[in-house]
Amino acid sequence: MSDDHRLTRRSALLSAAGIAAADLVGHRKNAAASQATPQATPISRTPLWQTAWERGIVFGTSAATWQLEDPDYAQLVDHEAAILFTEDDLLWWRLRPTPDSNLDFQYADQFMAFAERNQQLVLGAHLVWDEGFGEEWSEDDLWEMDEEAARRLLFETAEQVVERYRGRVAGWIVVNEAIDAHEEDGLRRDYPWYETIGPSYIEESFHVAHDADPDATLLLNEFGFETDDEFDSAADKRAEALVVLDRLLDADAPVQALGVQAHLEADGFAEKFDAAGYQQFLSKVADRGLKIMITEMDVLDDGLSAGNAERDIAIADAYRLYLDTALAEPAVAALITFGLSDRYTWLQEDYPREDEEPRRPLPFDDELQPKPAYDALASALEKAVARDSLWQVPKASST
Repeated sequence: MSDDHRLTRRSALLSAAGIAAADLVGHRKNAAASQATPQATPISRTPLWQTAWERGIVFGTSAATWQLEDPDYAQLVDHEAAILFTEDDLLWWRLRPTPDSNLDFQYADQFMAFAERNQQLVLGAHLVWDEGFGEEWSEDDLWEMDEEAARRLLFETAEQVVERYRGRVAGWIVVNEAIDAHEEDGLRRDYPWYETIGPSYIEESFHVAHDADPDATLLLNEFGFETDDEFDSAADKRAEALVVLDRLLDADAPVQALGVQAHLEADGFAEKFDAAGYQQFLSKVADRGLKIMITEMDVLDDGLSAGNAERDIAIADAYRLYLDTALAEPAVAALITFGLSDRYTWLQEDYPREDEEPRRPLPFDDELQPKPAYDALASALEKAVARDSLWQVPKASST
Protein backbone atom coordinates (compact mmCIF):
# COMPACT_ATOMS: atom_id res chain seq x y z
CA MET A 1 0.00 0.00 0.00
CA SER A 2 1.50 3.31 -1.07
CA ASP A 3 1.85 6.07 1.52
CA ASP A 4 -0.14 8.29 -0.88
CA HIS A 5 -3.29 6.35 0.00
CA ARG A 6 -2.94 6.41 3.76
CA LEU A 7 -5.06 8.61 6.02
CA THR A 8 -5.53 11.32 3.41
CA ARG A 9 -8.38 13.75 2.80
CA ARG A 10 -9.62 13.26 -0.71
CA SER A 11 -10.81 16.81 -1.37
CA ALA A 12 -12.48 19.72 0.36
CA LEU A 13 -15.93 18.21 -0.06
CA LEU A 14 -15.17 14.53 0.22
CA SER A 15 -15.13 14.12 3.98
CA ALA A 16 -17.63 16.24 5.81
CA ALA A 17 -17.49 14.67 9.22
CA GLY A 18 -13.70 14.78 9.44
CA ILE A 19 -13.44 17.47 12.09
CA ALA A 20 -9.90 18.58 12.92
CA ALA A 21 -7.86 16.64 15.43
CA ALA A 22 -8.01 16.99 19.17
CA ASP A 23 -5.54 19.87 19.42
CA LEU A 24 -8.21 22.18 17.99
CA VAL A 25 -10.73 21.48 20.73
CA GLY A 26 -9.33 24.05 23.15
CA HIS A 27 -9.40 26.73 20.46
CA ARG A 28 -13.01 25.87 19.58
CA LYS A 29 -14.16 25.94 23.17
CA ASN A 30 -12.60 29.37 23.64
CA ALA A 31 -14.32 30.56 20.48
CA ALA A 32 -17.64 29.17 21.70
CA ALA A 33 -17.31 30.99 25.00
CA SER A 34 -16.34 34.28 23.38
CA GLN A 35 -19.22 34.17 20.92
CA ALA A 36 -21.89 33.24 23.46
CA THR A 37 -24.09 36.18 24.44
CA PRO A 38 -27.09 36.16 26.76
CA GLN A 39 -30.39 35.67 24.97
CA ALA A 40 -33.13 37.64 26.68
CA THR A 41 -36.21 35.88 25.38
CA PRO A 42 -37.12 32.35 24.31
CA ILE A 43 -37.35 31.55 20.61
CA SER A 44 -40.94 32.03 19.51
CA ARG A 45 -41.04 30.83 15.87
CA THR A 46 -42.36 27.38 14.90
CA PRO A 47 -39.49 24.88 15.25
CA LEU A 48 -38.17 23.29 12.09
CA TRP A 49 -38.54 19.86 13.67
CA GLN A 50 -42.27 20.45 14.12
CA THR A 51 -42.79 21.54 10.51
CA ALA A 52 -40.91 18.45 9.39
CA TRP A 53 -42.73 16.11 11.79
CA GLU A 54 -46.10 17.19 10.38
CA ARG A 55 -44.93 15.69 7.07
CA GLY A 56 -43.47 12.55 8.68
CA ILE A 57 -39.86 13.78 8.38
CA VAL A 58 -37.42 13.93 11.29
CA PHE A 59 -35.37 17.13 11.17
CA GLY A 60 -32.15 17.72 13.05
CA THR A 61 -28.55 18.83 13.03
CA SER A 62 -25.09 17.63 13.81
CA ALA A 63 -23.69 18.86 17.10
CA ALA A 64 -20.75 18.35 19.44
CA THR A 65 -20.32 18.79 23.16
CA TRP A 66 -17.84 21.65 22.71
CA GLN A 67 -20.44 23.54 20.66
CA LEU A 68 -23.22 22.89 23.14
CA GLU A 69 -21.21 24.64 25.86
CA ASP A 70 -22.37 27.83 24.11
CA PRO A 71 -25.75 28.37 25.83
CA ASP A 72 -27.31 30.38 23.02
CA TYR A 73 -26.37 27.78 20.44
CA ALA A 74 -27.60 25.00 22.71
CA GLN A 75 -30.93 26.81 22.95
CA LEU A 76 -31.14 26.99 19.15
CA VAL A 77 -30.33 23.28 18.79
CA ASP A 78 -32.92 22.41 21.43
CA HIS A 79 -35.58 24.52 19.71
CA GLU A 80 -35.04 23.45 16.11
CA ALA A 81 -33.86 19.82 16.15
CA ALA A 82 -35.60 16.52 16.84
CA ILE A 83 -32.49 14.44 16.10
CA LEU A 84 -28.80 15.06 16.75
CA PHE A 85 -25.96 13.65 14.68
CA THR A 86 -22.83 13.05 16.77
CA GLU A 87 -20.38 15.30 14.97
CA ASP A 88 -17.29 14.64 17.13
CA ASP A 89 -18.09 12.72 20.26
CA LEU A 90 -18.23 9.18 18.84
CA LEU A 91 -15.20 9.55 16.58
CA TRP A 92 -12.13 7.61 17.57
CA TRP A 93 -10.11 10.71 18.53
CA ARG A 94 -12.66 11.07 21.34
CA LEU A 95 -13.31 7.40 22.08
CA ARG A 96 -9.84 5.93 21.62
CA PRO A 97 -7.32 8.75 21.22
CA THR A 98 -4.33 6.38 21.04
CA PRO A 99 -4.01 2.80 19.81
CA ASP A 100 -3.45 1.63 23.40
CA SER A 101 -6.28 3.65 24.98
CA ASN A 102 -9.24 2.10 26.67
CA LEU A 103 -12.54 3.41 25.37
CA ASP A 104 -13.38 6.82 26.84
CA PHE A 105 -17.11 7.56 26.81
CA GLN A 106 -17.10 10.81 28.78
CA TYR A 107 -17.91 13.06 25.83
CA ALA A 108 -20.40 10.67 24.26
CA ASP A 109 -22.15 10.32 27.62
CA GLN A 110 -22.48 14.10 27.85
CA PHE A 111 -23.88 14.20 24.33
CA MET A 112 -26.47 11.53 25.10
CA ALA A 113 -27.47 13.32 28.29
CA PHE A 114 -28.05 16.58 26.37
CA ALA A 115 -30.22 14.81 23.79
CA GLU A 116 -32.25 13.03 26.43
CA ARG A 117 -32.82 16.19 28.48
CA ASN A 118 -34.14 17.88 25.37
CA GLN A 119 -36.18 14.89 24.11
CA GLN A 120 -34.10 14.44 20.98
CA LEU A 121 -33.20 11.33 19.05
CA VAL A 122 -29.55 10.52 18.28
CA LEU A 123 -27.88 9.36 15.07
CA GLY A 124 -24.49 7.89 16.03
CA ALA A 125 -21.53 8.51 13.71
CA HIS A 126 -19.39 6.72 12.68
CA LEU A 127 -18.74 3.13 13.69
CA VAL A 128 -16.44 2.46 10.71
CA TRP A 129 -14.52 5.15 8.86
CA ASP A 130 -11.03 5.75 7.54
CA GLU A 131 -10.71 9.11 9.28
CA GLY A 132 -11.55 10.64 12.65
CA PHE A 133 -8.45 9.32 14.45
CA GLY A 134 -6.37 11.27 16.93
CA GLU A 135 -2.88 12.56 16.24
CA GLU A 136 -1.41 9.71 18.26
CA TRP A 137 -2.52 7.23 15.60
CA SER A 138 0.19 6.67 13.01
CA GLU A 139 -0.36 5.32 9.54
CA ASP A 140 1.28 2.06 10.51
CA ASP A 141 -1.05 1.68 13.51
CA LEU A 142 -3.91 1.22 11.05
CA TRP A 143 -2.47 0.01 7.78
CA GLU A 144 0.09 -2.45 9.11
CA MET A 145 -2.15 -4.47 11.44
CA ASP A 146 -2.61 -8.11 10.64
CA GLU A 147 -6.14 -9.32 9.95
CA GLU A 148 -6.74 -10.76 13.41
CA ALA A 149 -5.69 -7.56 15.15
CA ALA A 150 -7.76 -5.41 12.79
CA ARG A 151 -10.85 -7.55 13.32
CA ARG A 152 -10.46 -7.42 17.07
CA LEU A 153 -9.90 -3.67 17.12
CA LEU A 154 -12.69 -2.70 14.74
CA PHE A 155 -15.44 -5.12 15.68
CA GLU A 156 -14.89 -5.07 19.43
CA THR A 157 -14.88 -1.28 19.43
CA ALA A 158 -18.10 -1.14 17.41
CA GLU A 159 -19.74 -3.75 19.60
CA GLN A 160 -18.85 -1.99 22.85
CA VAL A 161 -20.00 1.42 21.57
CA VAL A 162 -23.36 0.18 20.31
CA GLU A 163 -24.00 -1.94 23.39
CA ARG A 164 -23.29 0.99 25.71
CA TYR A 165 -25.95 3.11 24.01
CA ARG A 166 -28.38 0.35 23.16
CA GLY A 167 -31.91 1.74 23.23
CA ARG A 168 -30.62 5.33 23.44
CA VAL A 169 -29.52 5.78 19.81
CA ALA A 170 -32.16 5.67 17.09
CA GLY A 171 -29.74 4.95 14.28
CA TRP A 172 -26.08 4.30 13.55
CA ILE A 173 -23.98 5.21 10.57
CA VAL A 174 -22.24 1.87 10.45
CA VAL A 175 -19.89 2.47 7.51
CA ASN A 176 -18.97 5.90 6.18
CA GLU A 177 -17.44 6.88 2.83
CA ALA A 178 -16.46 3.46 1.55
CA ILE A 179 -17.72 3.71 -2.06
CA ASP A 180 -15.47 4.21 -5.09
CA ALA A 181 -17.09 5.19 -8.38
CA HIS A 182 -14.22 3.65 -10.36
CA GLU A 183 -14.15 0.14 -8.94
CA GLU A 184 -16.28 -2.64 -10.42
CA ASP A 185 -17.45 -3.75 -6.99
CA GLY A 186 -17.96 -0.16 -5.86
CA LEU A 187 -15.54 -0.33 -2.92
CA ARG A 188 -12.61 1.90 -2.08
CA ARG A 189 -9.25 0.17 -1.84
CA ASP A 190 -7.56 3.09 -0.02
CA TYR A 191 -9.39 2.24 3.18
CA PRO A 192 -7.54 0.64 6.11
CA TRP A 193 -10.25 -1.87 6.96
CA TYR A 194 -10.44 -3.05 3.35
CA GLU A 195 -6.66 -3.47 3.34
CA THR A 196 -6.45 -5.32 6.65
CA ILE A 197 -9.73 -7.29 6.77
CA GLY A 198 -10.93 -7.36 3.18
CA PRO A 199 -14.22 -6.36 1.54
CA SER A 200 -16.27 -8.36 4.05
CA TYR A 201 -15.59 -5.70 6.70
CA ILE A 202 -18.73 -3.81 5.60
CA GLU A 203 -21.15 -6.72 5.83
CA GLU A 204 -19.57 -7.91 9.08
CA SER A 205 -19.78 -4.45 10.63
CA PHE A 206 -23.51 -4.32 9.98
CA HIS A 207 -23.98 -7.69 11.67
CA VAL A 208 -21.92 -6.59 14.68
CA ALA A 209 -24.01 -3.43 15.08
CA HIS A 210 -27.29 -5.28 14.63
CA ASP A 211 -26.37 -7.93 17.18
CA ALA A 212 -25.45 -5.22 19.67
CA ASP A 213 -28.75 -3.32 19.15
CA PRO A 214 -31.35 -5.07 16.97
CA ASP A 215 -33.74 -2.11 17.19
CA ALA A 216 -31.41 0.60 15.86
CA THR A 217 -31.67 1.70 12.23
CA LEU A 218 -28.37 0.98 10.46
CA LEU A 219 -27.03 3.19 7.65
CA LEU A 220 -24.43 3.12 4.93
CA ASN A 221 -23.40 6.78 4.53
CA GLU A 222 -21.84 8.38 1.45
CA PHE A 223 -21.16 11.67 -0.37
CA GLY A 224 -20.97 12.74 -4.01
CA PHE A 225 -24.39 11.79 -5.36
CA GLU A 226 -25.53 15.29 -6.31
CA THR A 227 -23.02 16.86 -8.72
CA ASP A 228 -19.80 15.87 -10.46
CA ASP A 229 -16.48 16.79 -8.89
CA GLU A 230 -12.91 16.65 -10.13
CA PHE A 231 -12.65 12.97 -9.21
CA ASP A 232 -16.04 11.37 -9.92
CA SER A 233 -19.25 11.79 -11.83
CA ALA A 234 -22.33 11.83 -9.63
CA ALA A 235 -24.03 9.33 -11.94
CA ASP A 236 -21.17 6.85 -11.50
CA LYS A 237 -21.21 7.32 -7.74
CA ARG A 238 -24.94 6.67 -7.63
CA ALA A 239 -24.59 3.56 -9.80
CA GLU A 240 -21.83 2.09 -7.65
CA ALA A 241 -23.78 2.81 -4.47
CA LEU A 242 -26.56 0.61 -5.81
CA VAL A 243 -24.03 -2.12 -6.58
CA VAL A 244 -22.76 -2.03 -3.01
CA LEU A 245 -26.27 -1.96 -1.54
CA ASP A 246 -27.39 -4.88 -3.70
CA ARG A 247 -24.45 -6.98 -2.59
CA LEU A 248 -25.16 -6.22 1.06
CA LEU A 249 -28.84 -7.00 0.69
CA ASP A 250 -28.13 -10.22 -1.22
CA ALA A 251 -25.89 -11.26 1.68
CA ASP A 252 -28.70 -10.50 4.17
CA ALA A 253 -26.66 -7.78 5.84
CA PRO A 254 -28.95 -5.74 8.12
CA VAL A 255 -28.56 -2.45 6.26
CA GLN A 256 -31.79 -0.49 6.53
CA ALA A 257 -31.04 2.95 5.17
CA LEU A 258 -28.76 4.92 2.89
CA GLY A 259 -27.35 8.16 4.21
CA VAL A 260 -26.75 10.82 1.57
CA GLN A 261 -24.50 13.55 2.93
CA ALA A 262 -25.70 16.32 0.58
CA HIS A 263 -22.74 18.66 0.79
CA LEU A 264 -23.70 21.01 -2.03
CA GLU A 265 -21.97 23.82 -3.95
CA ALA A 266 -24.08 26.92 -4.55
CA ASP A 267 -22.17 28.22 -7.55
CA GLY A 268 -23.91 26.85 -10.65
CA PHE A 269 -25.83 24.25 -8.67
CA ALA A 270 -28.95 24.45 -10.85
CA GLU A 271 -26.91 23.75 -13.99
CA LYS A 272 -24.83 20.96 -12.43
CA PHE A 273 -27.59 19.10 -10.55
CA ASP A 274 -29.45 16.41 -12.50
CA ALA A 275 -32.71 16.53 -10.55
CA ALA A 276 -34.40 13.83 -12.61
CA GLY A 277 -31.43 11.48 -12.29
CA TYR A 278 -31.25 12.13 -8.57
CA GLN A 279 -34.93 11.41 -8.05
CA GLN A 280 -34.56 8.20 -10.04
CA PHE A 281 -31.66 7.17 -7.82
CA LEU A 282 -33.61 7.80 -4.64
CA SER A 283 -36.53 5.85 -6.07
CA LYS A 284 -34.25 2.90 -6.82
CA VAL A 285 -32.96 2.96 -3.26
CA ALA A 286 -36.54 3.01 -1.99
CA ASP A 287 -37.47 0.13 -4.30
CA ARG A 288 -34.94 -1.97 -2.42
CA GLY A 289 -36.93 -1.49 0.76
CA LEU A 290 -34.49 1.00 2.24
CA LYS A 291 -35.09 4.33 3.92
CA ILE A 292 -33.04 7.38 2.93
CA MET A 293 -31.62 9.99 5.26
CA ILE A 294 -30.07 13.30 4.30
CA THR A 295 -27.35 13.27 6.93
CA GLU A 296 -24.94 16.22 6.54
CA MET A 297 -26.50 18.96 4.44
CA ASP A 298 -24.78 22.30 3.95
CA VAL A 299 -23.90 24.53 1.00
CA LEU A 300 -20.40 25.67 0.04
CA ASP A 301 -20.13 29.25 -1.24
CA ASP A 302 -16.91 29.10 -3.27
CA GLY A 303 -17.15 31.06 -6.50
CA LEU A 304 -19.73 33.48 -5.11
CA SER A 305 -19.08 37.14 -4.45
CA ALA A 306 -18.10 38.33 -0.99
CA GLY A 307 -21.39 40.19 -0.45
CA ASN A 308 -23.58 38.42 2.09
CA ALA A 309 -26.88 39.21 0.38
CA GLU A 310 -25.87 37.77 -3.00
CA ARG A 311 -24.27 34.71 -1.43
CA ASP A 312 -27.28 34.08 0.78
CA ILE A 313 -29.65 34.10 -2.17
CA ALA A 314 -27.54 31.61 -4.14
CA ILE A 315 -27.17 29.34 -1.11
CA ALA A 316 -30.91 29.46 -0.47
CA ASP A 317 -31.59 28.59 -4.11
CA ALA A 318 -29.42 25.48 -3.74
CA TYR A 319 -31.29 24.45 -0.59
CA ARG A 320 -34.62 24.97 -2.33
CA LEU A 321 -33.83 23.06 -5.52
CA TYR A 322 -32.18 20.18 -3.73
CA LEU A 323 -34.85 19.75 -1.07
CA ASP A 324 -37.74 20.09 -3.49
CA THR A 325 -36.13 17.25 -5.43
CA ALA A 326 -35.11 15.00 -2.53
CA LEU A 327 -38.17 15.39 -0.34
CA ALA A 328 -40.42 14.39 -3.23
CA GLU A 329 -39.28 10.82 -2.46
CA PRO A 330 -41.42 9.48 0.41
CA ALA A 331 -38.63 7.13 1.54
CA VAL A 332 -36.61 10.16 2.73
CA ALA A 333 -37.14 9.83 6.46
CA ALA A 334 -34.79 12.42 7.91
CA LEU A 335 -33.14 15.71 7.05
CA ILE A 336 -30.06 16.62 9.08
CA THR A 337 -27.95 19.70 8.44
CA PHE A 338 -24.25 19.67 9.28
CA GLY A 339 -24.66 22.35 11.90
CA LEU A 340 -27.42 24.90 12.25
CA SER A 341 -25.52 28.16 12.41
CA ASP A 342 -22.56 29.65 10.57
CA ARG A 343 -21.05 30.13 14.03
CA TYR A 344 -20.02 26.47 13.93
CA THR A 345 -19.26 25.03 10.50
CA TRP A 346 -16.54 22.62 9.44
CA LEU A 347 -16.23 24.52 6.16
CA GLN A 348 -15.01 27.65 7.93
CA GLU A 349 -12.72 25.64 10.20
CA ASP A 350 -11.16 23.41 7.58
CA TYR A 351 -11.61 25.29 4.29
CA PRO A 352 -11.88 29.07 4.76
CA ARG A 353 -12.55 31.25 1.74
CA GLU A 354 -9.56 32.70 -0.06
CA ASP A 355 -10.96 36.22 0.42
CA GLU A 356 -11.19 35.52 4.18
CA GLU A 357 -14.92 36.31 4.26
CA PRO A 358 -16.71 34.02 6.74
CA ARG A 359 -18.55 31.16 5.14
CA ARG A 360 -22.37 31.14 5.26
CA PRO A 361 -23.45 27.54 4.51
CA LEU A 362 -26.19 27.00 7.09
CA PRO A 363 -29.77 28.12 7.82
CA PHE A 364 -28.79 30.52 10.64
CA ASP A 365 -26.06 33.15 10.61
CA ASP A 366 -23.29 33.51 13.19
CA GLU A 367 -25.62 35.61 15.33
CA LEU A 368 -28.08 32.68 15.30
CA GLN A 369 -30.60 34.57 13.17
CA PRO A 370 -32.46 32.89 10.28
CA LYS A 371 -31.23 33.58 6.75
CA PRO A 372 -32.77 32.96 3.30
CA ALA A 373 -31.49 29.37 3.57
CA TYR A 374 -33.73 28.93 6.61
CA ASP A 375 -36.73 30.18 4.64
CA ALA A 376 -35.96 27.79 1.79
CA LEU A 377 -35.54 24.87 4.16
CA ALA A 378 -38.70 25.63 6.12
CA SER A 379 -40.71 26.07 2.91
CA ALA A 380 -39.44 22.78 1.46
CA LEU A 381 -40.39 20.93 4.63
CA GLU A 382 -43.81 22.54 4.76
CA LYS A 383 -44.75 21.49 1.24
CA ALA A 384 -43.09 18.06 1.28
CA VAL A 385 -45.26 15.08 0.48
CA ALA A 386 -46.53 13.43 3.66
CA ARG A 387 -45.08 10.07 4.67
CA ASP A 388 -45.11 7.66 7.59
CA SER A 389 -42.42 8.55 10.10
CA LEU A 390 -39.61 6.09 10.65
CA TRP A 391 -39.21 7.02 14.32
CA GLN A 392 -41.34 8.41 17.09
CA VAL A 393 -40.04 11.84 18.08
CA PRO A 394 -39.99 12.34 21.88
CA LYS A 395 -40.50 16.09 21.44
CA ALA A 396 -43.75 15.47 19.58
CA SER A 397 -45.36 13.75 22.55
CA SER A 398 -44.94 16.85 24.70
CA THR A 399 -46.40 19.41 22.28
